[in-house]
Amino acid sequence: MLSQSELLHLFKETRKDSENICSFLETEDYVVQPIVDVSPPKWHLGHTTWFFEEFVLKKYAEDHTLFDENTAFVFNSYYESVGEKVVRTDRGNLSRPTVAWIYKYREYVTTEIIRLLKNNTLSNEALDVMEIGCHHEKQHQELLYADIKYILGNNPLMPEYNQQFEENPVQDFEREWVDVTEGIYEIGHTSEDFCYDNELGVHKIYLHDFSISNKLVTNSEYMEFVEAGGYDDVLLWHAEAWDWVNTNEIKTPFYWHKVENKWHQYTLGGLKPLNPDAPVTHISYYEAFAYAQWKGMRLPTEQEWEIAQKHFDWGSRWEWTESAYSPYPNYQKADGALGEYNGKFMVNQKVLRGASVATSSKHSRYTYRNFFHPQLRWQFTGFRLVK
Repeated sequence: MLSQSELLHLFKETRKDSENICSFLETEDYVVQPIVDVSPPKWHLGHTTWFFEEFVLKKYAEDHTLFDENTAFVFNSYYESVGEKVVRTDRGNLSRPTVAWIYKYREYVTTEIIRLLKNNTLSNEALDVMEIGCHHEKQHQELLYADIKYILGNNPLMPEYNQQFEENPVQDFEREWVDVTEGIYEIGHTSEDFCYDNELGVHKIYLHDFSISNKLVTNSEYMEFVEAGGYDDVLLWHAEAWDWVNTNEIKTPFYWHKVENKWHQYTLGGLKPLNPDAPVTHISYYEAFAYAQWKGMRLPTEQEWEIAQKHFDWGSRWEWTESAYSPYPNYQKADGALGEYNGKFMVNQKVLRGASVATSSKHSRYTYRNFFHPQLRWQFTGFRLVK
């Protein structure tokens, strides 16, 4: 557990980082919500602020005065036990509260949290909730990058966000196959450092022999699949995935564009020639599975990934696994509204492991269990193969 002074530093750093991400936006960019999965940037700024006011200040700060009585209604996300909220699809319809208002709200809550930390000796329970709040905001920082990219990448002008953001680092080493022998292994979070409740419960698992790639699948490798007609071969796809491909006319990874007969990719730095050596990204589980079938291989399970990860240079892409998102043995859901944080989503989703170029500092670890529905691909997702 972090000390109170360490937590103060983490909190101030985290709040500043969110605002730095948004500093490259124009005011109009803050409001857009093109699809249900993408939230307006101003909503992220407001929601992460509401989290601290709702779960920290209201409970642990004496005589706290709400900044506005409507903040919970506007900025609650999925905490059903907390009260009514704006429907997720309507977040982009809110011209008010304004961006300027939200920054004042952030300043107010940030100041109150700093005062609370500086002037009080807080219980371990309060410090735990505050640490969760910091990591919750770090999750939204990653969502901010992905949502901003979707907002700008679906603008016909495909404007740049920031030329300094490097989203396509190349794994400049030879592909090797890491052999793991069958046996009983332990997985789960073991250190005293922060983790989410879905990582807890160290337990034994049995693995058969397998060989896993030390490199992610690259753009050039995936392009072979595209040009070989992989999106037209029904035998490579799950039935549900085949419906998705045809209903949505999917033919390439997200953000790929052919310009003058050459492949390009929309990046946060604008439209760029596709780098063939970079790991493929913005891939759904459906596509990763189909590619693996085409290669005569498969995706790793999350348990295989965790056992083999020390041999990887992981961290540039969230990596799809073959594992369904489900509780570990003896999983304990937290009491109250924070119990809605992870447990309620353990159905119809796939686990992703690792981290991505958009993952915030101090927020990655090899036991992290991210999860998404299998059709989603607006995040920085990729994959590696097992044979």
